[in-house]
Amino acid sequence: MGKIVSQVKFSEKITYSTGILGQNLIYNLMAMYILFYFTDILLIPASIASIIIIIASLWDAVNDPIMGMIADNTRSRWGKFRPYLIFGSFFIGFITVLNFSNSFTNYTSKTIFAAVTYIFWGMIFTSCDIPIWALSSVVSSSSKQRDQQVTFGKVGATIGVVISSVLSVPILNMFGGERSSTAYFYLALIFAGTGCLLMFITGLFSRERIKPNKEKTPFRENIKTIIYNKPLLLLMVALFVVNFINSIRQSVQIYFAVYTWGDANYMTLIGLSLVIGMLFGMILSPFLLSKYKKRSIYIITCIIASVVSAIPYFIDYSNVVLGLIFIGLSFLFSGIAMIVTTSMLMDTIDWAEYQNNFRSEGIVFSMNTFLTKLGATISRVILGISLVVLKYVENAPRTEKLQSGFSFMVFIIPSIAFILAIIPIYFYNLDEEKLKSIKSKLLERRDNNG
Repeated sequence: MGKIVSQVKFSEKITYSTGILGQNLIYNLMAMYILFYFTDILLIPASIASIIIIIASLWDAVNDPIMGMIADNTRSRWGKFRPYLIFGSFFIGFITVLNFSNSFTNYTSKTIFAAVTYIFWGMIFTSCDIPIWALSSVVSSSSKQRDQQVTFGKVGATIGVVISSVLSVPILNMFGGERSSTAYFYLALIFAGTGCLLMFITGLFSRERIKPNKEKTPFRENIKTIIYNKPLLLLMVALFVVNFINSIRQSVQIYFAVYTWGDANYMTLIGLSLVIGMLFGMILSPFLLSKYKKRSIYIITCIIASVVSAIPYFIDYSNVVLGLIFIGLSFLFSGIAMIVTTSMLMDTIDWAEYQNNFRSEGIVFSMNTFLTKLGATISRVILGISLVVLKYVENAPRTEKLQSGFSFMVFIIPSIAFILAIIPIYFYNLDEEKLKSIKSKLLERRDNNG
């Protein structure tokens, strides 16, 4: 029987973490500001901005799986996934800056430019997003090593979120404030430039230790990997809900800071609160995974997260200190849920390989990235609809209706969503005992295949 691949070096884990940090500088910039940039800087109506995002999401529904299959069938001297980070990262930086470079004054021109650049951003971001996460599944055949790699990646992602959340307002203020289009251009230039460089370095210095099949996988077989993978389908529903929770908070937090707490500078404190909570959750996750079953950890985590998410709304949502404490606690449990679901995702790849006799990391992780973007899209659409329902207009005065509405989106919608996220995992049956047997047989099969 084959031996499990040796440990991944600490330096490689750090490199991987910094690459995902860079990726999240870019992603969080878009998540936090693109809708606000459309509505308050370009003065595109919220309804039209929401339509742009919906169209981009529909294309992602096609684009993500295609990119996953392309990555799975890539054979190169750098491996399956690294080439996209080495050669594609700088294109992401360019298109991100372009999204915040809209200088058109004509309404039609600036709306078309916004739509085209945002749709292209989604396509180009996908070309590196799927490979960088799929990379974590081929660094080792050891579940423990892969879980550690994911934890380092998620910690890097969280640090990227906090850096972008904490530094964005000071950078905006440095170049003219949150109402200045020039300020957003320089913010994008700084975050996108740093982010694409870090992703390039990750591609250069990472290793792929699980070698792909020599034969390329046909399109039909890739689709079967998803359709007939019940654990993956259940997990996809849970992943969508967890990603939606994080996205709705990111999308609304600038409106919440400005209109509920009365100052955009609270974005910095919100960023610190969520990252401290999420980092503690992610650091705690490997210990929990080594002691308890993944399914149990996930369900208990979601129940607690639901309760702590709702508390500030019913006590006093205008209380900044109370809100920051419970936002941090909620993200602590959200951080645990993110690590556990990603670990479970890699288990479904092993299960699919056992069933189908080939690995499809790219197509599986393309589902994860699609669900992340779908969660972000749905959250922005809900925000866009909410802006219309709340009769929000740019530079609107602070009213009780706006304060209550944005607070509802920050505290109550995530609380409800955490409960919904439990339902699919209740039926998830890919447990640790079954996985141990599957991995043993896979190692033996790989040895026999040379």
